[in-house]
Amino acid sequence: MDFSLTEEQSALQETARKYARERLPPIAAECEESDHPPSAEVVREYASMGFLGINVAEQYGGLGLGNVEALIVIEELAKISGAVAFPVFESCVGPVRAIEHFASESLRQRVIPAVCRGEAMVAVSMSEPQAGSALTDLTTRGVIHGDTVVLNGTKRWCSGGGHADGYVVYCRLSDDPGPKGIGAVYIEKDTPGMTFGVREKLMGFRGVPSSDIYFDDCAVPVDNIVVPAGGFKKLMEAFDLERCGNATMALAQASGALDDVLVYVQERRQFGKPIVEFQAVQLRLAEMRMRIDAARLLIWRAAANAERGLPSVLESSMAKCFANEIAREVCGHAVQLMGGYGYSRDYPMERRLRDAWGWGIAGGAVDIQKVNIAAAMVGRRFDQRR
Repeated sequence: MDFSLTEEQSALQETARKYARERLPPIAAECEESDHPPSAEVVREYASMGFLGINVAEQYGGLGLGNVEALIVIEELAKISGAVAFPVFESCVGPVRAIEHFASESLRQRVIPAVCRGEAMVAVSMSEPQAGSALTDLTTRGVIHGDTVVLNGTKRWCSGGGHADGYVVYCRLSDDPGPKGIGAVYIEKDTPGMTFGVREKLMGFRGVPSSDIYFDDCAVPVDNIVVPAGGFKKLMEAFDLERCGNATMALAQASGALDDVLVYVQERRQFGKPIVEFQAVQLRLAEMRMRIDAARLLIWRAAANAERGLPSVLESSMAKCFANEIAREVCGHAVQLMGGYGYSRDYPMERRLRDAWGWGIAGGAVDIQKVNIAAAMVGRRFDQRR
């Protein structure tokens, strides 16, 4: 058991860190101010550095590295902001990986290389107005007619909604009840019968577009089925990796906050000395560092143990839940340590706190992760309906 990064991983981390610190702060500020995602030029820059599809197989245009390597890069970019890291998040731990694992070879070749080149972005569409935590209650329906699938229904809270070029849509593909009837279909943005609702106005996540999606007799080829009916378990196995990505995006708000506040407390003077000289500040810094390191180790454990497949629901849920909770705590402490500067929108700390709170809602609320953990511990799912 080795808790240190390899030379190659350390070099990748340093490359991502240097690039993020030198190139991305003004882009992050623009994303925050305008509420627009990074430009196509920036995304192509990511592609030229190999950041899109780090853990995607080389045959599809990726680097063919592991999940840990992908999470290392995501953290360094997300330390600057979640908005600038989001394209890398979606390409490395999002729905692209579900396509790579489960879709037909023709669909993989059609979608994944374009993502790795920075020419396309793929989002996942799971939730519905009455199906969020209760995901198996979804009602969006895909009916197979010959060589086409026709979708009808409404999806909600789609990060990337209206901006992404393609969507992996969870839907009901048979009359079987509950998870047995659920699969997923890939749908491109301009497909007739697919429209988008108004842009959501969220507390955080500025620069990450989100909207409802409406399907009205939206027809796509059968080859666009990523997972057929009965494949809900496969979809959630792929989503376990996205949980690790979610956890990393949360962790990055905390680790970035600690980086910033560590500089601040050594420069800020009160009562004639830097405030780092006060024991209360020292104790808070130590607590923040312990929580960040513990969260990172949980995330990397889940990712490293899954190198031959996908993470387990137990390990990914533990990582997500813990990282979500400590991100809120650490960012709150950082705001407090920086006082008015932490609360001012002229500095990134208040944005970190808003975004940190969001990651504990997105991708499965923290309490749902605790239910997952308990279920894995006792070896059975708990029926919330009875």
